[in-house]
Amino acid sequence: MSFQLNEEQKMVRLMARDFARKELEPEAARRDKEGIFPVEVVKKMGQLGLLGMMVPVEYGGVGASAVSYCLALQEIAYSCASTAVTMSVANLSTEPLLKFGNEDQKAKYLFGLAQGELLGCFALTEPGAGSDPGSLSTRAENKGDYYLINGTKIFITHGQYADVVNLITRTDQDKGSKGLSAFIVEKGTPGFSIGTREDKMGLRASNTVELIFDNCRVPQKNLLGREGIGFKIAMTALDSGRIGIASQALGITRACLDESIKYARERKQFGKTISSFQAIQWMIADMATGLEAANLLTLSAAWKKDHKLPFTKEASMAKLFASELANKSAYMALQIHGGYGYLKDFKIERLYRDVRATSIYEGTSEIQRLVIARHLLKD
Repeated sequence: MSFQLNEEQKMVRLMARDFARKELEPEAARRDKEGIFPVEVVKKMGQLGLLGMMVPVEYGGVGASAVSYCLALQEIAYSCASTAVTMSVANLSTEPLLKFGNEDQKAKYLFGLAQGELLGCFALTEPGAGSDPGSLSTRAENKGDYYLINGTKIFITHGQYADVVNLITRTDQDKGSKGLSAFIVEKGTPGFSIGTREDKMGLRASNTVELIFDNCRVPQKNLLGREGIGFKIAMTALDSGRIGIASQALGITRACLDESIKYARERKQFGKTISSFQAIQWMIADMATGLEAANLLTLSAAWKKDHKLPFTKEASMAKLFASELANKSAYMALQIHGGYGYLKDFKIERLYRDVRATSIYEGTSEIQRLVIARHLLKD
């Protein structure tokens, strides 16, 4: 295992950094304030291959490694965490099709998702089922040529703008997690509508909505894989998704560190810059040390994914450590900024709000600890 980046990975990182600094950074604060989902920017990301990075070339993608994906996502998150979660979920939405879809489904949807012609989302969470997907109540009844789907999904990232939904729902009421199945639902399908748009504390330029299925008729051919493997499909997607959230957290942490260093060098108190104070130095040192450790954990999980090795435990470790670190780093960065960090004129105020979700979505920190412990304690 080596984390010496190759030329391709360096180029991907540089491309993403250049795009983020030019296209995202200048308008990030305004989009956050006004809650604007950057439709045109997302289209440009699709054209650059950032929304289906790990999709093989034969299915319209760029065939990038998971390591390259992590590097690119960090750069996007550094400039705009809202756009980073859009990128993460878009890439996550290609996983179920790539691993469980048939050739007709791949031809119809995967090419468009990989090339940015379609935007995909992932619908798992419900009002009564968050950390426990086995208790999903949204149901799909087999009617022969089609399935009739009824229920509600919540907290769906860019669901209002998605062309394709990867939907996890129940097809058997008596089998718990083994009674779940996955479907591909197209925007505009009769019975499928957008409900409440959430007004969030952070990540305000990321669209988050409720999806409503009211006698929604989905063709039999849109069943992903076969009935009863929906839980497996969801967990497979979330493993990759957690590497994405770890990368998002890394980008936020690096932004916190850079903002802190810049401010500490400029701000003067007691006749000298606060960078000369040991208390400030220690916080900056802790951020930088944690960043290095989180980066190695994340790249390790990505490397294992690239080499087709089991990486569930490693993805949970990376997501847990990186998201917890990011939250601590945002706290320290705001502390370094003092009262100025509490003002919306300073980037750290936005980072402080954005970071909180990283330890909640795609599995809370508590769920990550359960996943890690189960892998360590199993017979």
